[in-house]
Amino acid sequence: MLVVAVLAVVLGLVVAVASAASRRAVRRRIDQAALRLDAHATGDVRGLEGALARLDRAVDHAALRVDAALDDVARSTWALEAIPQGVVIWDEAGDEVYRNAIATAFIGARHAEVLVEQAIREALALALAGSPQRRNLDILGPPRRMLEISTVPLDDGARSTGALAVIEDVSERRRLEAVRRDFVANISHELKTPVGALGVLAETIASETDTRVIRRLAGRMTGESLRVGRIVDDLLALSRIEAEEQPTRESVSVLELVRDAIDRMGSLAETAGITLDVTGVGKRHTVRGDRRQLVSALTNLLENACKYSDGGSTVWLASTTDGSGVSLSVRDEGIGIPTSDLERVFERFYRVDRARSRETGGTGLGLAIVRHVANNHRGDVRVESREGEGSTFTLRLPAGPGPVAVTEVDDIHREAEPA
Repeated sequence: MLVVAVLAVVLGLVVAVASAASRRAVRRRIDQAALRLDAHATGDVRGLEGALARLDRAVDHAALRVDAALDDVARSTWALEAIPQGVVIWDEAGDEVYRNAIATAFIGARHAEVLVEQAIREALALALAGSPQRRNLDILGPPRRMLEISTVPLDDGARSTGALAVIEDVSERRRLEAVRRDFVANISHELKTPVGALGVLAETIASETDTRVIRRLAGRMTGESLRVGRIVDDLLALSRIEAEEQPTRESVSVLELVRDAIDRMGSLAETAGITLDVTGVGKRHTVRGDRRQLVSALTNLLENACKYSDGGSTVWLASTTDGSGVSLSVRDEGIGIPTSDLERVFERFYRVDRARSRETGGTGLGLAIVRHVANNHRGDVRVESREGEGSTFTLRLPAGPGPVAVTEVDDIHREAEPA
């Protein structure tokens, strides 16, 4: 019996020791799991319960970090969806892992745009091999577009992790670059011609003795100097209007704008024998804006119509309103504008008929001034034309708050009649 009792005690001790060892092993494993989840895990680790408490805290901290990481991923995705460029990302195996909405539009595209997706894949494959790419694609459309595809390899400092492609529509940028180039070339040409003429005339006068010839040459010099002056004045006016993005706002009668514009350019219509018909202008129409800018825009529209109309013809000016805006339309019976030129007539120095412009002495800045005035007033200007039949330019402006006492239409109409 004594032997049996001793064996029972020994067995109990063995079981207790084994249980304790097992608990210590479990606690160590729990501690290791907690540290893997959170390297900075702290807290009471005495006994199995302490280890379990540490593990709970580590799990909570890990869950918070996962949530934060998911938030970062969501913000990054929103940002990539918001940017105006297309984005495509490949992993190191060449599998696509991300594509934003703009880039998705090229999948299954038809016509010429199908070439964009092919170019993206080719450029990404080369970038994945370690060769960054930059390609330009001219998509004929319609509408015509210029796309720039840039790809770069991605790595973590030790190995390749994929490749990134960015697809950007650079059509507007290229158009503005072309406008700037044309502007520099045109202004150089516009100034070079009269300045060169002044030099030649001055040299001729210096060697001339006939007073009649000298008087005639001096008159031509005066004309060329006035031409240079008009170019400089228009450039200054355009620069000033461009700088005044928030012009003074006041309620202005449309009829008063018409009267001021006719005062400025009525002599041009009179000299050309052109009738200005303003009977279509609303007596009680008002617009809201800067009087000086608006008169300048309307004057340029009327001058443009007169310069490109034949003597004895009529230029009509009318206004309509829908309550929120007033549309001022200037219609002529002139040479008209070819369809291919309609999109460019508001560019600086752009001329449809350069030979005719030389005769009329225009600077090529008038319609550019009109466009900037419209933009400054949150309005717009449009043109409709048929070659050989005439053109209609429509300037839309915000309507004023109410009618203003104005001169009668018939009075302005009589003032506009050529002598």
